[in-house]
Amino acid sequence: MSGSGTTNPAATVPNTPPVAKVTGAASRTLQPIPGSAVSRFLSDGAVTTWRNLMKIIRVPEILLFSLIQPVMFVLLFSYVFGAAIDIPGGGYPSFLMAGIFAQTVVFGSTYSGSAMAQDLKDGIIDRFRTLPMSGAAVLVGRTNGDLVINALSMVVMLITGFAVGWRVDSSPLEFLAAVGLLLLFAYSFSWVMAFIGMAVKSPEVINNASFLILFPLTFISNAFVPSENLPDPLRVFAEWNPVSALVQAARELFGNVPPGTPAGDAWTLQNPIATVLIGVSLLLLVFVPLSIRKFATLSR
Repeated sequence: MSGSGTTNPAATVPNTPPVAKVTGAASRTLQPIPGSAVSRFLSDGAVTTWRNLMKIIRVPEILLFSLIQPVMFVLLFSYVFGAAIDIPGGGYPSFLMAGIFAQTVVFGSTYSGSAMAQDLKDGIIDRFRTLPMSGAAVLVGRTNGDLVINALSMVVMLITGFAVGWRVDSSPLEFLAAVGLLLLFAYSFSWVMAFIGMAVKSPEVINNASFLILFPLTFISNAFVPSENLPDPLRVFAEWNPVSALVQAARELFGNVPPGTPAGDAWTLQNPIATVLIGVSLLLLVFVPLSIRKFATLSR
């Protein structure tokens, strides 16, 4: 009994340290979600995807500049360089748009790398480690967020392309197949950039490294000029460039290949759709496990 007339509760039970009271809601957040490992993975992936989409909503400049860039490329190449580039048997807008689509989705995949590097720098990944969630779900949410951005960019580019005179000369099913193939390639490439983003651990480095990788892939290709017009060493690189196969596949599915225009002697350009599907499968089989293992290494 103290002089004030109050009793110290801890003094009534010797050798018993005070225990913090945890509410029911707080205790539930520390427990894994009931269910199978697959259901927990899907649930965690959906939550992290929503988190990345909410980040875009809260910072709309990310989406704004992602949508402005392809519009600028369409207008720049159509009206500035279009008159100087002759495409036998067809207009330049029809030849150009598949290349712009491919360039935009490939460039859009770099956001996965820079965002992962930024999360590492800010300590967000350390916060995820304290939660009872799948580490792979963080990567799934990151790449799914990029897929949404690329899908919105595709819509903007389609509208801009129709405005400059581009038209689809194929069936609706082939049109949807072309869009799906472009987005599938972008999704697989997002895993590559996510792995690089975790390897360099700096947003500034990933931005510089991505340009060293993506500029040769997109500009030394058949995206903006026919590959047969390039010097021999560059022509060989362009014909075996996976971006060239993606562009050629999109042109064929959109019905934008001028009659009599050679696709190229390489097998990749003779079979562009199969090449893209094989490339997407290889990228996912290689970089999804590598990225998950790299994330686990960072967590440890």
